Amino acid sequence: MKKILIVGNGAREHVLAETFKRSPQECKLAVFGTATNPAMKALATEYHVTTNLSDFASLKDFAGRFEPDFAFIGPENPLADGIVDFLAGMDIPSVGPTQALAQLECSKSFARDLLTKYAIPGNPEFKVFTSPEGLKEFMEKLAGEYVVKADTLQGGKGVKLSGEHLLSIEEGVAYASECIEADGRVVVEEKFVGEEFSLICFSDGETLIPTPVSQDHKRAHENDMGSNTGGMGTYSNQANTLPFLTEEDYDAAMEINHKVIEALKEETGAGFKGILYGGFILVKNGVKLIEYNARFGDPEVMNILTLLKTDLIQICEAIIEERLSDISVEFERKATVLKYVVPEGYPDKSVRNVQIELTPLPDGARAYFASVDEREGHLYLLGSRAIAMVGIGDTLEEAEAIAQAAAESVKGPVFFRKDIGTSQLIQKRIDHITKLRA
Repeated sequence: MKKILIVGNGAREHVLAETFKRSPQECKLAVFGTATNPAMKALATEYHVTTNLSDFASLKDFAGRFEPDFAFIGPENPLADGIVDFLAGMDIPSVGPTQALAQLECSKSFARDLLTKYAIPGNPEFKVFTSPEGLKEFMEKLAGEYVVKADTLQGGKGVKLSGEHLLSIEEGVAYASECIEADGRVVVEEKFVGEEFSLICFSDGETLIPTPVSQDHKRAHENDMGSNTGGMGTYSNQANTLPFLTEEDYDAAMEINHKVIEALKEETGAGFKGILYGGFILVKNGVKLIEYNARFGDPEVMNILTLLKTDLIQICEAIIEERLSDISVEFERKATVLKYVVPEGYPDKSVRNVQIELTPLPDGARAYFASVDEREGHLYLLGSRAIAMVGIGDTLEEAEAIAQAAAESVKGPVFFRKDIGTSQLIQKRIDHITKLRA
């Protein structure tokens, strides 16, 4: 009987728990989260709610009593705070990088400097500033087409783009100066124009095993309008690539991933064990790196794990024991479309503590709970993304129709993006790349 500790309580961790439970190996799950996810609570043997995932005193007591064989770290903040190092001190191995290796996500300047130092392709023109001096001149050098990135984790709200969030160089200088005051440094870089995609890999520090490529949709409303969000949905197709990517594009992204893993080991003296999430963008002259994450993405993880055929427990043990090269990881050759059901007003003025009703799902659909609470058998909205609806089919068209029907099954003050995974929106992506490359 395997005993697994899951850190986190969102939809990402829900699909992790479900995937562990469908392993041919019997397992018990313990969840260390900041809220009670009703679906995860039903799957877990033990469940502890804390105010902070980096509350290591509570974690020590909870993990000490449960005695897991290993831990799987869901979100980025505890990785940045050294949770893997802390658990290692308790002789509990983790799927997740150490604090030093998690800098790849937790420090934007570390990631950019790493690519520069080891001559890895994919960087934009960029500069790291530790004072406001030179900010205005560099933004002018970029012809006013710039991005300002806070160096540390900001819950997905630290990146601001010219022309969208920052409407002048003066606004850009002001925001960059705020970041310097808060973190001591800021990254300013050229603004990419293209199509984003996620290429996420299992890593044991030496071997990388890629998972199906997906594309996230950050804007809250149809046609990529509205505020940025944590991600309104994703799709992956049955070819395990995307319609606008060529084989050469895919290989270029994987080559960057491989070089980064090698560079991290050279730089830190240790191997990156966990999930390497490359956020890439296809531009007119090739593949560029937007950023790295040091854990599974949400929503992308649900496109990936719903298709995983190989035992996830076996994969995790191979990561920890540095023997990924010894196993074969397989995925179903299916298409997936995910549509997040969110509260009315999300992300700026979400309704909260309002009851919703989940009616029976269509065949081929799966639901993953995120920001919801269960009270006396009823579900209530907590203000953020509520339920991820995944449609699985032989084609994108079939998967999209299933995801659409599943999202429509949620009754209450909610909405979702109806265009994610549709042939019209995907053709728009293809046309965009065709035009750029022309």
